[in-house]
Amino acid sequence: MRALALIDGEHYPPVVRDALSALPYEFACCVNVGGGEKLRLGSEQDDAVYGVPLIDSIEQGIESYSPEIVVDLSDEPVLGPRERLAIASRVLALGLPYAGADFRFDPPALEPFDLPSVSVIGTGKRVGKTALVIQLARICAQHFEVVVVAMGRGGPPEPELRETPPSIEELLELARMGRHAASDYLEDAVLGEIVSVGARRCGGGLAGAVGYSNVAEAAEMALERHPDLVVFEGSGAALPPIATDRRVLVVSAHQDAELACGYLNTYRILVSDLVVLTFAEPGERLDQLRGALASLRPELPVIATTMKPRPLVPVAGKKTALFTTAPELALPSLAEHLESAYGAEVVHVSGNLARRKELRSELETIEAELFLVELKAAAVDVVVKEAMARGCEVAVVDNELFTLAGEPDLDSALLRLGEQARAKEPVG
Repeated sequence: MRALALIDGEHYPPVVRDALSALPYEFACCVNVGGGEKLRLGSEQDDAVYGVPLIDSIEQGIESYSPEIVVDLSDEPVLGPRERLAIASRVLALGLPYAGADFRFDPPALEPFDLPSVSVIGTGKRVGKTALVIQLARICAQHFEVVVVAMGRGGPPEPELRETPPSIEELLELARMGRHAASDYLEDAVLGEIVSVGARRCGGGLAGAVGYSNVAEAAEMALERHPDLVVFEGSGAALPPIATDRRVLVVSAHQDAELACGYLNTYRILVSDLVVLTFAEPGERLDQLRGALASLRPELPVIATTMKPRPLVPVAGKKTALFTTAPELALPSLAEHLESAYGAEVVHVSGNLARRKELRSELETIEAELFLVELKAAAVDVVVKEAMARGCEVAVVDNELFTLAGEPDLDSALLRLGEQARAKEPVG
């Protein structure tokens, strides 16, 4: 296999040359990533010392010598874990594997897809991907036909097409049948009123590859409808295994900048066309996150947003309980928004939808006329079931993304991405 070698000056050059000769690769060039303890000035910087051309950068070596893999022959102190993961992200974004003495990273395998497409990915679970997908689909559907393909850890065993939104009663029946009635494709259908296809996946790699999925079959189902645009929704930090024309990365502003922009999230940033920050509030934390993103890709558009609930039924004057997966810090502002914008009398806000034991205990203490529920986790099999058993009104709540003051318009940016995908415009 034709390879580019990463070397350093902490190794004695004859040792590096012997390694390049002995290892089972055809080394086309090498890049010195730093260090100089074992180097003499002058001659030992020449190509002849290593037997292959010495190149200034990984990107230059890949462009000039077309290697099939990047092999790391460096070590501490020149490259530690942080530096290696940063290099891994750069190499994977260029489409090559990155390997060392006891590790190997491969770019996530992405299936080709013929129709215009946009994927929505995230730096983790519960960062707001589904809300972004629904907003993207709604905006684009005003101008052309859209289908959403959503994969999830609770997706259907065979790809499933939803042409009409399911009712609350239908969702409850799915739960009674043992199905995951709050799967993302159902939420997309209910809230976006968009044709959706559900798929499942299991396992997720550091760079976002899936261990198993039926997304390829779901993509074929979307192809058969011949829409103008297909939106692929990621799951957790896993990427849809489809080569899409454009990619949006959703990052929670509650995440530390080191996590959101480090490790192999750097790879996700490098392969995206837009970053949407959710749960954002002006201040030092947001500034740090912006600075970390800018240090990686200063030209990458970043839009900071906040997420607010939108009930699908009238709530004015009703004693209302809201059930979400939102972080605890966000709960008071959600209640305030329901009261100020919609006139609800909020008696309780829960962030326990993903914690069934706590949720069941909590429900025993709640007295409300209306249960508003985010369609996530235990929404249907616990909250909806309890509300209907009590004879209470129950409805799904939407999550809308609003840009912070002074930010670029999110809807315009999403529509522009959809139009670029439709036009098959070259990235960059």
